Amino acid sequence: MASELVSRLLSVLDKGFDKKTYQEMHWEGSFEDYLRTVAENPRVARNAFQRVYDMILSYGYEEYVEHRETRLRYHFFKDPMGGGRDSIFGLEESLMHFVNCLKSAAHGYGTERRILLLHGPVGSSKSTMVRLLKKGLEAYSRSKEGALYTFMWQEDKDPNLWTDCPMHEEPMRLIPLEVRDQIIREINRHYEGTHELRVQGDLCPACRRTCNEWMKRSRGDWREVMKHIRVRRLILSEKDRIGIGTFQPKDEKNQDSTELTGDINYRKIAEFGSDSDPRAFNFDGEFNIANRGVIEFIEVLKLDVAFLYDLLGASQEHTIKPKKFAQTDIDEVIVGHTNEPEYKRLQNNELMEAFRDRTLKIDIPYNLRLDNELKIYQRDYNPERIRGKHLAPHTLEIAAMWAVLSRLEEPKKANLTLLQKLKLYNGKTLPGYTEDNIKELREEARREGMEGISPRYIQDKISNALVKVDEGGCVNPFMVLNELEEGLSHHSLISSEEQKKRFKELLADAKSEYEDIVKNEVQRAICADEDAINRLFMNYIDNVKAYTQKQKVKNKYTGQDEEPDERLMRSIEEKIDIPESRKDDFRREIMNYIGALAVEGKKFHYRSNERLQKALELKLFEDQKDTIKLSSLVSGVVDKDTQEKIDIVKSRLIKSYGYCDTCSADVLSFVASIFARGSSKE
Repeated sequence: MASELVSRLLSVLDKGFDKKTYQEMHWEGSFEDYLRTVAENPRVARNAFQRVYDMILSYGYEEYVEHRETRLRYHFFKDPMGGGRDSIFGLEESLMHFVNCLKSAAHGYGTERRILLLHGPVGSSKSTMVRLLKKGLEAYSRSKEGALYTFMWQEDKDPNLWTDCPMHEEPMRLIPLEVRDQIIREINRHYEGTHELRVQGDLCPACRRTCNEWMKRSRGDWREVMKHIRVRRLILSEKDRIGIGTFQPKDEKNQDSTELTGDINYRKIAEFGSDSDPRAFNFDGEFNIANRGVIEFIEVLKLDVAFLYDLLGASQEHTIKPKKFAQTDIDEVIVGHTNEPEYKRLQNNELMEAFRDRTLKIDIPYNLRLDNELKIYQRDYNPERIRGKHLAPHTLEIAAMWAVLSRLEEPKKANLTLLQKLKLYNGKTLPGYTEDNIKELREEARREGMEGISPRYIQDKISNALVKVDEGGCVNPFMVLNELEEGLSHHSLISSEEQKKRFKELLADAKSEYEDIVKNEVQRAICADEDAINRLFMNYIDNVKAYTQKQKVKNKYTGQDEEPDERLMRSIEEKIDIPESRKDDFRREIMNYIGALAVEGKKFHYRSNERLQKALELKLFEDQKDTIKLSSLVSGVVDKDTQEKIDIVKSRLIKSYGYCDTCSADVLSFVASIFARGSSKE
């Protein structure tokens, strides 16, 4: 048995380590071989912006329409490289802006000379975006489509030793500037890519010195010099510090700009005799090692001013200034991220005008769409990850709802509540509100999503609730809501009592909405008799048809023609607050919808209209609730016949709505108490 398992494991390992793939990723050849590769596939010589943009496009995208505007949803941000662990939900508008900046830079329209500054509140996915970029670049450089190359020099003392270019530069930079442009133009004539190939800049100081030495020895024969270089495939890796750099602020006393641009190797000064000899310098600063790829500046505006000056030249001129050396060309995407307080400080600092001028601010707000916020928590708290415990239905939804409510601005329309605004943003339809109205709501609240409760806070409190429940237990929405409320008293980002009071009021709104949701579910479970609801539906439609066409209804039992049953129709319509003055409009709306579906060859069903479905279910529930005696659950006195009916309702809640035995009993008792109080909203 053990030997069979070992064989299977070895088989998996053999498939995972493909020899041919390894050889392709470690290809080496002459400069002439590489020139042939460039001629066949110019994409290998793309600059960093072009490579990053093409990498995002390589995963595809889909078009969708929101508020009458066509948007793009890039599949790359679903984290296909990591199985969705870092997927970003929502934020399509911000992601489109970000990708458009990269597209402009790839075409050389000017944004390649800017720092891409991701700006937004804590926990809004800024770091996740950059992490995806870095992870995506690593994977892309291993693929055939994302292949890129660098070169190494032959050691003059030992012909069998080869030394890498310390900044892993593009081999085309070896071609002297005076002829390189002509060669690039020739290649572009045959290149069918979306953006022109551009190889700009000169060699790094170390390679420049080595090249000059070989040129002297070969007496200016450039072709002879190229015999002393080998081109090799380059695989970007953050862990190996190749093509991907990360820099974050430290204590001011410990900050040193050499961390960005490299430092002198004092042990080699004795060997080479000068601290300005490139061989006595370590080109291992974050800018150096990030060449050809991307560099991330964590909390960029917390950096010391001296570091920000380094960023000016790096962004605008694509050069850095290592100690004791001339300006050195770099090719990399510079991405920084910052929070609101630091950005406001930058705006108020007149001395940093040059830095502000070189940044492209991209707002990364919180989610404002409930469905997208819910996906964040469903990814982290699902049955696969939470074993042995059950999350009651709507637990994550209500927590997500409160988070989104905290980020919305109060609507200026007096007849619209914050909860209704949330539902409109989430794609629900409300009478009197069109796509244009929703667009207006968004435009009048430009800062929505830049403040409010962070997803991290919600995740912390859900975790607390899970920890407090024993193995085999169930976490319901009230447990999480209580955790959320208790945490407000010591929340580090709540700056005033007024803000705390507002968040507590929004918790009450979320609880109220939860009451409505579970009440409707229990109602549906009680009146889940499909035949009964269909009979009520057909009876209503027959009467509405006769009423709108000024006809009579034939009584199925007496065979006599009778006037439409106004009492029946109103008893259903009143359940969804259709006033007497609007009943004709509602009935015509139903008949028009039936006619429109008939033209398309479709049949009208009671589920075709959400409002009508709700009205029918409420009517049927009203007729049937007394037979189940829900009130007996409050008193605790339940007879055998009632218990059997309650058990049927519980089984429906478990089967159709995802409840477990514990939370189905709890929710039935809760809804029974609502009806007992007589305080539920119809």
